[in-house]
Amino acid sequence: MKRTSLKFLSLIFISFILWLLANQIGMSPKQALSLAIFSMSILGTLFFWDFRLSFAFIGTSVLLATKTIDLEHVLEFSSLEVILFLVGMMVIIGLLKDSGVFTWIVSIILRIPRLTAKRFVIIIAVLSGLFAGAVDEVTSIIFMVAAVLEVCDYFEVNPAPFVIISVLATNIGSASTVLGNPIGILIASKSGLTFEDFILKAFPLAAACLLVAIAMLMFWYRKSLDSLDKKIKEFGANEILVKLISVPVEKHLKVNLAIFATVLIFISLHHRIEVALDLGANTVLLIVPLVASGLIMIWKHRRARKYIEKDVEWWSLLFFLLLFIQAGTLKYTGSTIFIADKLIKATGDNLNLLTGVVLWISTVGSSILDNVVLVAAFIPVVQGLQALNVNSHSLWWALLFGGCLGGNITLIGSTANIVALGILEKERNIRLTFFNWFWVGLSVGLVTTCIVWAALTFIPFYK
Repeated sequence: MKRTSLKFLSLIFISFILWLLANQIGMSPKQALSLAIFSMSILGTLFFWDFRLSFAFIGTSVLLATKTIDLEHVLEFSSLEVILFLVGMMVIIGLLKDSGVFTWIVSIILRIPRLTAKRFVIIIAVLSGLFAGAVDEVTSIIFMVAAVLEVCDYFEVNPAPFVIISVLATNIGSASTVLGNPIGILIASKSGLTFEDFILKAFPLAAACLLVAIAMLMFWYRKSLDSLDKKIKEFGANEILVKLISVPVEKHLKVNLAIFATVLIFISLHHRIEVALDLGANTVLLIVPLVASGLIMIWKHRRARKYIEKDVEWWSLLFFLLLFIQAGTLKYTGSTIFIADKLIKATGDNLNLLTGVVLWISTVGSSILDNVVLVAAFIPVVQGLQALNVNSHSLWWALLFGGCLGGNITLIGSTANIVALGILEKERNIRLTFFNWFWVGLSVGLVTTCIVWAALTFIPFYK
């Protein structure tokens, strides 16, 4: 109880100090208040994770009550297009989970002859990265951890190193497409970047980071790989494949795969379709998952309520919506322009330096905060920089990769980390300490971030 009270008092004190500092450096009263309220929501998320939605509700109410923002702009800044897109995709993913698509794909790819420890690591890392980009990091890691645990159980080896490898690869892969992480669709909707932009620019960079990470992880866990190799020679690698494909495949599997493939095709072509039909930016990107999920609920009408109530993560979506409003209030009051102007003066209007600052702040920040929280805070600042004629896509890529790669640094750096370690503890009673994760996560996080930093600095393609 004392610890909780101390954390709460610290939250109030830090927010109050930020309000005082904001006033001291020249912010208007409303700018200072919007910054203090937003900071309180972020710190409340860090100190009281289970009550983060409560802080978001209260903070937004205070902003309205003090006339720091009005109802009209609350609706404008709520980013409903992002929320609705995520709802539609969650329904589609719910259909895929029900039909056993992911288990089937994992079992098919793992039917590779002459299995070795290195080959197994490459498979789970590449598969984790691809799955994260194709669906989302949380759905991907649930199925990948299940596969890793089954393989490790059969060979009687410690699954923890291989689960960590899968999670680190998942976070890297989540930066490769719009679909891999909620921050991808958030950045795409605010920056004007399309699905094609992500495939052409983010995917190759994420792939390069993944290859380097795999090499690092093979060296880091070389003793675990040696142990697995010995067990493979002792037990043989064929029986495990029988176990993996023992899950019966639902008869509608092909139909469900066709639905998902069709959705991906239309999402990938959304910009071209919008131009051809003279539609607003991201209109087709929003329509496709909504139409697909609507048809799915008609087809599977007996499970429609389950898709909406169970597969849609309403708690997180409501939190995102209110956080977007608070971040939008920073823009509405001019706080982000103020901060952006200070950043430009601090970096001497040097675009490469500015890109590096955004990348490293988002990387370090996302290692201790949920990356959606961090990116929601930074998007108005980047928009403020653009309003001051700093127009470069490199800032958006810095924000994307910082938000995803920084999640590898600590146990709580991303949702995928928390989900995977929760499964490991629940299913195998293995609890990792902070430092079991930190040193390998820090090494991979820093090296991959340096790769992105070099690409954004020296390759004109990313400007």
